[in-house]
Amino acid sequence: MNDFMYYNPVRVHFGKEAMGRLEEELAALGTKVLLVYGGGSIRRTGLYDRVRRALEDTGKTVWELSGAMPNPRTEKVYEGIDICRRQGVDLILAVGGGSVIDCAKAIAVGAPAQGDFWERFFKNWEPAQEGIPLGVVLTIPATGSELDQSAVITNWQTGEKNSYDSPFQFPRFTILDPTLTYTLPKNQMVNGIVDTVSHILELYVSPPDGENLTDALAEAALRTEIGAARKALEDPRDYEARANLMWVSSFALCGMLNNGKKTDWASHCIQHPLSALYDVAHGAGLSVVHPAYLEYICPQAAPRLARLACRVWDVDPSGRSQEETAREGLRRLKDFFWRELGAPSTLSQLGIPAESVPRLAAGADLSCWSYRPLTREDVEAILRSCV
Repeated sequence: MNDFMYYNPVRVHFGKEAMGRLEEELAALGTKVLLVYGGGSIRRTGLYDRVRRALEDTGKTVWELSGAMPNPRTEKVYEGIDICRRQGVDLILAVGGGSVIDCAKAIAVGAPAQGDFWERFFKNWEPAQEGIPLGVVLTIPATGSELDQSAVITNWQTGEKNSYDSPFQFPRFTILDPTLTYTLPKNQMVNGIVDTVSHILELYVSPPDGENLTDALAEAALRTEIGAARKALEDPRDYEARANLMWVSSFALCGMLNNGKKTDWASHCIQHPLSALYDVAHGAGLSVVHPAYLEYICPQAAPRLARLACRVWDVDPSGRSQEETAREGLRRLKDFFWRELGAPSTLSQLGIPAESVPRLAAGADLSCWSYRPLTREDVEAILRSCV
C-alpha cells in the first residue's frame, strides 16, 4: 500500500431526521447567505420552503442563485461571485446535487480572490488562499461532491470542462436525508448510480494490487451499490435502498477509497469533453465511456479486473484464463449499466456523431491513467469503439 495522508473535515447528518439538524448548523455560521439551487424541483417537493424557514428562523439575510444547471457553467459561477462580493456573503448553502454543489464550491473560492476564478483556479490551478464557508443539503446522490474538496466546472465558450481541488471547497456540513431522493426522475437516479460505480472503479482499478483494506472497502461499496440499485429500481420508495445509494455515493469520494492507491480517472478525463461540447449528463457519458476504457486496458489490468469479476460480480474463474475472467466481469458490468439500469451504451444514443471523435479525443486530459499511459490515438480508439 502506498503512503497517504487522510483528511476530511465535513460534518455529516444522515437519516430521516437529518433535516432537523439544519438550523443548528446554520446558527453557527454566517449571517448573510447565498442560497444556491437548480430548477424548480425543490419548490415542487416543498424542500425550498423548509430550507427558507430554517434560514429565516436563524435570522439570516438571504440572496438566491437559482438555475444552476447540469455541467455547471462559468457564467453561473460569475453571477454568484458578483452577489457574494456586492453583498458581503459569509455563508453559501447549496441545495441540490453535484452540479449545484460544484457551482457553490467555485463561488466559495472565487468570490474572496482577486481576478478571474476560471483562469486562476480551474485553468492554472493556483492554490486558493481562502474560501466562503459552505453547507450542503443533498438531493441527488451521484457525484460525492458533498464530502470532498473537488469541483468540476464547464466553460461553454472554450469547450473545456476542468476540475479544481482545494481544502477551502470542503463543505462545513452536509445534510443527507434519503427521503429527499424519493421523487427523483428515473434517469437522474440511473445517472447517479452509474456515476457512483464509476467513481469507485476509478479508485479500485489502479495499483497497488495487493490485499489491503482500501480495496476491500471498495468491493463492499460496489456490492452494496449494485444491490441497492436493483431494489430502488423495483421500489423507488424503498428507504433502505435509497439510504444505501446515498451513503455509498458520498462514501465513494470521502477519501477513504483513495488511501494507498494510485487511482486512475482516465474515464472521467475522456468523458469530460463529451459534457463540455455536447452538454451530456456526466453519468450517461460514463456509462458509454467507462466500460470501453476498461475493455481497452484489460490486457494490462487483467489481474485487477479478474479480482473485480470474482469479488463483485461473482464470476467463477474455473476453466477461464485470468483475462477471460476479467472480460466476463466487464460483460456483467455492461449488462448492469445497459440492460438493468437502461443507461446509454453508445455515443449515438447521446446525440454525438461519429465524426466528432477526433475533436473529443483532442480535449481529453492524457495525464490520467493507471495501468498504461494513454496517447491521443488510444483515446480515439476507445471513443470509436463507443460509436
